[in-house]
Amino acid sequence: MNYSQRSLFMDLVGQTSPFPLGLEVEKAEGVYIWDTGGKKYIDMISGIAVSNLGHGNRNIVNAVKEQAEKYMHSMVYGEHIQSPQITFSKKLTKLLPDNLNSVFYTNSGSEAVEGAMKLAKRYTGRYEIISCRNGYHGNTHGAQSLMDNEYLSQAYRPFVPGIRFIKYDDIDSLKSITSKTAAVIMETIQGDIGINIASSDFMSALRKKCDETGALLVFDEIQTGFGRTGKLFAFEHYDIVPDVLLIAKAMGGGMPAGALVADRELLKVFTQNPVLGFISTFGGHPVSLAAAVAAFDELINSGIIDTISDKEELFLRHLVHPAIKEIRHKGLFFAIDIGDSDSVKRVIDNAYRKGVLMDWFLYNDKSFRLAPPLIIKEEEIVESCKIIVEVIDSFCP
Repeated sequence: MNYSQRSLFMDLVGQTSPFPLGLEVEKAEGVYIWDTGGKKYIDMISGIAVSNLGHGNRNIVNAVKEQAEKYMHSMVYGEHIQSPQITFSKKLTKLLPDNLNSVFYTNSGSEAVEGAMKLAKRYTGRYEIISCRNGYHGNTHGAQSLMDNEYLSQAYRPFVPGIRFIKYDDIDSLKSITSKTAAVIMETIQGDIGINIASSDFMSALRKKCDETGALLVFDEIQTGFGRTGKLFAFEHYDIVPDVLLIAKAMGGGMPAGALVADRELLKVFTQNPVLGFISTFGGHPVSLAAAVAAFDELINSGIIDTISDKEELFLRHLVHPAIKEIRHKGLFFAIDIGDSDSVKRVIDNAYRKGVLMDWFLYNDKSFRLAPPLIIKEEEIVESCKIIVEVIDSFCP
């Protein structure tokens, strides 16, 4: 009996929903992905903010090949001295504030969140952690404990105890941060609620409250990092600095990688009482970190971040339609509000048929997501927006 790739995929690969998109990928280059039938799609979501430099970047691919030929896994991270880890740490911390001077590598963003939870408890001797309502931090058990969405959480209780929630961008809610709080862990810009951006006043008050109470301020920049918002990291839009920075997604240039970035004295608590306080078998994998180095060099040396503001404005000029109720945005991170979930589904499905890949938000069914590769060209922005507007117009005249 002959089986199609699609049926084998459904039978043999664990699924996350009953209705996967089912795009059969043949190849990808730049901002485009091709299916096995030769149809070309423009990738307007970057694998959920992973492919910031697009697909098939030759410098990244060559770095992966070169490192794989030297060595791949040699020993659990933290035991062997491996140059890709050192090189990336040196390049990254050089461009960060002085207190963010050491990098602890993980496999993923969720694992970085888990590490931050353990770090905060170990460093402060406290167990209460505060997070924000409508935040997203990953799907591991600890990371999901920081999320208050009942639909996503109902099947997996009980979660980690000692979690309290405050309202994002609400100064009055900061009174919940006390001398019992180990850390406040929050997205610098909330993503899956459909792009929620805090005021400078809130961020300043948050930093001050953490300083007063001794709580660590942990910014989850897993989705907003590496140029997505027009800065290297979104916290740079505010005049404050976190105690811990969480990164992943675009960090690896398409390879899996994540990390906690903090002061070296803070990270040292993982080394004693107990030793091996937090470990990761594949964290800082040399091939992933070789890709991360190449991606970081490309991001910084190319000047791509300096182009984000102009590209953002170009999107806004061309995404115009009476059915669009609001566009929330920061850099190349957009939530397009068209009013209801049925409309969102129709737009995403029909844009897909016309060769534009978009996505939805976990906590906002009235908006669809755009987060294209940062390398997207002006003509590609114009063409994509034209298709999106035509799709909206086809059923929302």
